[in-house]
Amino acid sequence: MGVETRATGVRQFFSPRGPLAQRHPQYEFRRGQIAMAEAVEAALRDRRHLIVEAGTGTGKTLAYLAPAILSGCRIVVSTGTKNLQEQLFYKDVPFLEGVFGRKLNVCYMKGRANYACRQKIYDAERQAVLEGLEEVADFQIIRAWEAVTEFGDRAEIRQLPEDSTAWAKVDARRDLCAGQKCPQFERCFLTLMQRRAHESDIIIVNHHLFFADLALKDEDFGGILPECRAVVFDEAHELEEVAGQYFGVSLSNLQIQELWRDIARISRIRNFGSPELDLAIDTLGQATEALFAALPQGEGRAGFSGREAFVKRHRGKYRAVAEALELTAALLRLVEQAPEELIPLVRRAGELEQKIHFLFQETDPRFVYWMERRGRGCYLQATPIDVSAILAERLFGQMDTVVLTSATLAVGGSFDFVQRRLGLEGARALIAPDNFDYARQALLYVPQHLPDPREPGFLAAAAEEVLRLLRHSRGRAFVLFTSYQQMRAMHDRIAFALDYPTLLQGTGPRSALLEEFRSTPHAVLFATASFWQGVDVPGDQLSCVIIDRLPFAVPSDPVVEARIRLIREKQGNPFYEYQLPQAAIALKQGFGRLIRSKADRGVLVLLDNRITKQRYGQVFFDSLPAYRFTTDIEEVERFFHV
Repeated sequence: MGVETRATGVRQFFSPRGPLAQRHPQYEFRRGQIAMAEAVEAALRDRRHLIVEAGTGTGKTLAYLAPAILSGCRIVVSTGTKNLQEQLFYKDVPFLEGVFGRKLNVCYMKGRANYACRQKIYDAERQAVLEGLEEVADFQIIRAWEAVTEFGDRAEIRQLPEDSTAWAKVDARRDLCAGQKCPQFERCFLTLMQRRAHESDIIIVNHHLFFADLALKDEDFGGILPECRAVVFDEAHELEEVAGQYFGVSLSNLQIQELWRDIARISRIRNFGSPELDLAIDTLGQATEALFAALPQGEGRAGFSGREAFVKRHRGKYRAVAEALELTAALLRLVEQAPEELIPLVRRAGELEQKIHFLFQETDPRFVYWMERRGRGCYLQATPIDVSAILAERLFGQMDTVVLTSATLAVGGSFDFVQRRLGLEGARALIAPDNFDYARQALLYVPQHLPDPREPGFLAAAAEEVLRLLRHSRGRAFVLFTSYQQMRAMHDRIAFALDYPTLLQGTGPRSALLEEFRSTPHAVLFATASFWQGVDVPGDQLSCVIIDRLPFAVPSDPVVEARIRLIREKQGNPFYEYQLPQAAIALKQGFGRLIRSKADRGVLVLLDNRITKQRYGQVFFDSLPAYRFTTDIEEVERFFHV
């Protein structure tokens, strides 16, 4: 028998004789899980915001899904990654359907680029848009799949290469979407997805889609998420960075190049070209090239230093781009019997013109202006320095209930840092009891003899220590770094001295490296930030996590630098108010890779002994789980040889 909606509270649902225990083959009563579930249930009932830290092993997914389903309200669940989205929809929801004994009204939604555009696929059969045998072969796979798929989600096509260029020509990105004017609108996968969402009680999205949608709510093109009164954010420690991305302004030379190439291609296919339009897009291309060539040339990410002087000196260059965009849009509007493809082209030209004016004419003190060069791309950015006021108004002020949860939200047992950064006031708070015996399962080792990581001799000494540790752990380790430079330097020093296979981030796709690590006995993976979170390798295969230094954000990063400056201007202490709490959360994320089940054992190593020698180190210790701690390498050796 299943449980009827509303007929059972979460305490009975999670109890030792409740519906979950009867259906779950490995059921175990978890104090943290039921405490969290009851807190979520009460927050939804009382229309209050809630922040919950629930460590690995708590079972937090079911702890928020069950009360969300039992509430009978429409609720959005937002995850940190698409992988977690798929896990919820394809694993957790079907399991709960078995527990409840009925079909649950749940759907998932991803960003537009994850879905196929039927019209683009049909056009590609008639038009010369595919290049090379690989694109033609990939397109045949896509075309056959489109005829049978229900959702149109690219993740369904297992045989399509991850880097397929054919997919980029047929996906449903907004750039060429004609909306309701499209002949395939009623059959469009996005239209069908939105209809499912409007009929669903639980809508599973990811943070990027949620905040992209929230930022679009005020525009005519509008958002795609239906109205709801509650949202649950899983992996909520990522929200400040994601929100800053979508409430900022971004412009690149590639965006403008793609626009004029799309105009040239579609005008040729739909036969609405003219000498005036050709001249306008040629002028746009030349003006764009001149403007971006005049920008600072250094590779990487840096503040847009001397922005006011640049604007003054190169006013003619950015105005030429803006005027060319304005003229191009005007000429497109004059096309008689305009095909539906013109609608998104005109919209894009207008949006790019607005971005040009904002980035080169506005001096809004709430934003930090910066740029980044990557390969052929040059990206200009304006990022909100502080998103707290935006989120207080647009998110927390609009929703009855917002639940924030993650394994890493508290700093020293307090949520003050996260609440202040996100603009969340008056929320209920819970640190769920741990489900693991960290003092028995994990040993934290901090070597005292190594020099300060900022000193020249650190790398050589640390390399010797890592070699020694990996020999005792027999590989089976992640060696994590705060920079690519440190990662490569360490790998080059010790890879050939190891008797175990080594993997290096950047030599293959992240998912492929993880799969190779899981399937290769005694492997050692050298990696950076993207492997600090969202990675799950339970069992003996991962028995040691080594971190090179305390993960303080680079103070010269333009966004970090601007946030530090703002706190200082408000007479605050940026180190204790921002840099230290952020690093404490990041360290918890990195160490969180090791203990993923009650059977796991392993050693956590921090090569940066400032944690024991500086007064602020206590904040890190107070934020981490209750690991057993040592500074003695012999204790590490004994731990591995038990």
